[in-house]
Amino acid sequence: MTTTAITNIASLVTNDPSLGNGTPLGLIRDAAVVIEGDRIVWTGESSKAPTTDNVLDAAGRAVIPGFVDSHSHLLFAGDRTQEFNARMSGRPYTAGGIRTTVAATRAASDDELSANVARYLAEALRQGTTTFETKSGYGLTVEDEARALRIAARHTDEVTYLGAHVVPPEYADDPAGYVALVTGPMLNACAPHARWIDVFCEKGAFDGDQARAVLTAGRAKGLHPRIHANQLTYGPGVQLAVELDAASADHCTHLTDADVDALGQGDTVATLLPGAEFSTRASWPDARRLLDAGATVALSTDCNPGSSFTSSMPFCVALAVRDMGMTPDEALWSATAGGAAALRRTDIGRITPGARADLVLLDAPSHVHLAYRPGVPLVGAVWQRGERTV
Repeated sequence: MTTTAITNIASLVTNDPSLGNGTPLGLIRDAAVVIEGDRIVWTGESSKAPTTDNVLDAAGRAVIPGFVDSHSHLLFAGDRTQEFNARMSGRPYTAGGIRTTVAATRAASDDELSANVARYLAEALRQGTTTFETKSGYGLTVEDEARALRIAARHTDEVTYLGAHVVPPEYADDPAGYVALVTGPMLNACAPHARWIDVFCEKGAFDGDQARAVLTAGRAKGLHPRIHANQLTYGPGVQLAVELDAASADHCTHLTDADVDALGQGDTVATLLPGAEFSTRASWPDARRLLDAGATVALSTDCNPGSSFTSSMPFCVALAVRDMGMTPDEALWSATAGGAAALRRTDIGRITPGARADLVLLDAPSHVHLAYRPGVPLVGAVWQRGERTV
């Protein structure tokens, strides 16, 4: 296989604390990285780089791992501009807007939905995202949820069954009947196409008992739990996530001390989604509180048409630093290695020998510029599985 060295890197973020400066970022100055096939095979000081077939001069710029977006909702059709406009004019966000997207998604063709996913994936890739998770949840019938997952699986290995997004209008008077559908026929149709199962545990969506039923049924079918938890109000979601060994509890905006302690002591990642708070003018999650308690924190976009219509991980990094109490180092780690942890992956989110060759060349000398220069397109090049794609 052809080998390629990227040399003259001002700062290389490896996310391996055994390398470089010994911090969680494993920062190596004046560095090089060697790619062979779809893998990283060497990292170190540029002057010690081995001979390779090809050499690319980074010209004193920074290289970071590709972003890992571990929470998105890309299987949808339609537009909710009017809802956003109204919300920015003073109307508070509630979960009910999801039903607007459900109607549009059900009416869309397979080709339309697949084209939408491909478009948002390309948009995210241009901003440095090399791994992303996406969910169903805008079909809410057996047929529509299953087709959403089949389409998603064409684009990513990280596919999540979210039949329990909200109760659809046809079950408004029978939420128990909808939970039975989600945990029975719908689960049977969807499980072959997904890796994960998720539930929106929130007032206006599913309560703690319903969420437990959904996640335990999914786990019995071989799907691993993740959960929308504590976004709009205090609730049982985080505690349930830790109890069921969910890979991640996502949102984590309203947390009690017991919730924070549980996340600090368990293996469940707290995935924070600042785009949602930005787009709904809600209170920011307190990342500092979670980090100080020892919790593993991830950052993700929550890209969806209602509450967070952004695919930009650099934007989320800047928000986390500015408004959530994270340092630039912590935010970058959470957007890369943290996202990998939320997907229980060790082959992505880092630049070390054996890892997948997903990396981003920034038009800046340091990763700190992601927060220092918010809104500026700093991604100069992207490699995904060893292939330069941007």
